Amino acid sequence: MSLPDLTTFTPHRTVVDAAFEGVPVPGLRAEFFRRPVGDRIATVGRYSRDGRELLMAWGYVDEEHCRHWAVPDPDGGWHPPAEGCPVVQVLRDQDDVIGLAIQEPGGTWVTD
Repeated sequence: MSLPDLTTFTPHRTVVDAAFEGVPVPGLRAEFFRRPVGDRIATVGRYSRDGRELLMAWGYVDEEHCRHWAVPDPDGGWHPPAEGCPVVQVLRDQDDVIGLAIQEPGGTWVTD
């Protein structure tokens, strides 16, 4: 399996200071893309912060959760896609939200 080719999708919406798990994350940009696939709509969410990509998750709009997801690797590419939804933690400094941590498939935490 490979990452979705976003050139085959149409931009749907962009959210700045997007919420993750219901918690707004300052500086988090969420871009959503869609395209028809037969009688379904495929969707991709691409999350970034300060111009750095953090996460891509995809599936179909009629599904409750992600079908697949991937995070960037340290070499500038992407880790292989994983099934399901990623494990994500909202990082806080006391009461202030300061970022995200995403657990890559090998178990290492990737932070923004």
